[in-house]
Amino acid sequence: MDSASIDSINIRPGVSILSVLKHLNYKPWFALAEFVDNAIQSYLEHSTELQILEGSDFKLIVSIDIDPTDDGKITISDNAAGIYRGDYARAFRPAAVPPETSGLNEFGMGMKSAACWFAEKFTVRTGALGEEVAREVYFDVNKIIQDSLEELTIKTTPKDKDIHFTRVTLSGLHRPLHGKTISKIKEHLASIYRDFFRKGILELTFDGDPLSYSEPEILKASYYKDELGPQIEWRKEINFDLGGGLSASGFAAIRETANISKAGFALFRRSRVIQGSGDEGYRPEFIFKKPNSFLYQRLYGELHLEGFDVSHTKDGFRWEDNEEAFLELLEEHLDAEPIPLLKQAEGHRVNPRPGELRRAAESATKHTAEVIEREMPQVIGSQLDSPIDESTPPIELSKATQASKRIIKLEINNTPWEITLDLSIDPSIDDWVDISNQPSLDQDVWKVGIRMSLVHPFMVQFSGADPEKVEALLRVATAIVLAEVTAAQSGIRGLSTLRRNINQYLKDALSKP
Repeated sequence: MDSASIDSINIRPGVSILSVLKHLNYKPWFALAEFVDNAIQSYLEHSTELQILEGSDFKLIVSIDIDPTDDGKITISDNAAGIYRGDYARAFRPAAVPPETSGLNEFGMGMKSAACWFAEKFTVRTGALGEEVAREVYFDVNKIIQDSLEELTIKTTPKDKDIHFTRVTLSGLHRPLHGKTISKIKEHLASIYRDFFRKGILELTFDGDPLSYSEPEILKASYYKDELGPQIEWRKEINFDLGGGLSASGFAAIRETANISKAGFALFRRSRVIQGSGDEGYRPEFIFKKPNSFLYQRLYGELHLEGFDVSHTKDGFRWEDNEEAFLELLEEHLDAEPIPLLKQAEGHRVNPRPGELRRAAESATKHTAEVIEREMPQVIGSQLDSPIDESTPPIELSKATQASKRIIKLEINNTPWEITLDLSIDPSIDDWVDISNQPSLDQDVWKVGIRMSLVHPFMVQFSGADPEKVEALLRVATAIVLAEVTAAQSGIRGLSTLRRNINQYLKDALSKP
């Protein structure tokens, strides 16, 4: 056998692994990424030779094509350097770790794992740069296992030594790809390999369509606490060291346009996104708080992690108890002056577009009109027959189970005021808003109590535990109470009737879906 010839490969030991690979917890885009990783690694290891042959502007091209007919077929082809004779046995032997583990194919299982996850059968045809033969090997996983095969035959054909390629064909798919799955695959692959696109290294196509990554527009605005201040681009570099060889670098920014599916961090390793691709941004609650918050919709960034291990499917980091320290340092850097990203992301407000306002208005008026028509006649009728409530508010709120309480001290017209905000979770409290009012006598403190029930039917229907919605309704309740207090001081009587009626409308009519 000459130096370029090889007739078979031994796939022992580890062949028993093949039977369980189809049960790995892959997502289709991460499985396909294994083939792209191999192509990139081949390009990086042989870029000098490839550029000498093809020119300095040579670019790696990886093509993924789907054939949905019969049982389905996936073909992944690339123009990298191919699989060399000396690497052939290791490339196809299960659980054979490559000699160099600092690249994208560090585990030596990517191609085999992904191929077995996708399909019962697969063929790998490759021609290595500088070699004068192309080789092809065919895997029939069921046959290999059932017949306890230890060797696979290699088909060899002559080729020009300057030709270089690899083509993997997967057939008999366990998981056919179609519709929304294909759209998500394209989105995630474009996100995973964005750094290689930027560097001009990679062109990745899917069914002939080049994939590309769309860079978000970064918010340019004044600090929300200083609206007349200078315009700031809300982006900052992130760089910190956790010790023990662990570090993070990259950037964080605020999106100009809020987008739930596009916000969050992408976590990279060796220039490839491991966690946070596509619509699955890395958004730990420690930093992003609750879903649907402004922070959750606006903050994004890219962080390159060094020293952290990854899962064998390369779809997540193995933090080894380091995630908490990582998040604490990240939070500290994100909100550090002079560009406090977290505060700005929460505080910045954008006026909705007219079209958005019209759609919101149409929806709100439609649903509210339906409730008024269905629920209001009886409530209005009962209120028209009710006597005026000329009672004055108590000087103290009744005892109730509290969720939160805050006392605000002010001075108004040379009189000290003390306003208490009381959020109740007591089911025995029937009213949405309650009031206590103890006006100032001489130089005494004027005390006003405002209690809003978080378990009132109106709150359950429209705010739940969403902090922003609770805050908005608390501000409305505050306005109602303080308007009653100041109007009473101006001599207007019967104001308790207004509050009584508001509470009744909210409970008996407007809390209905």
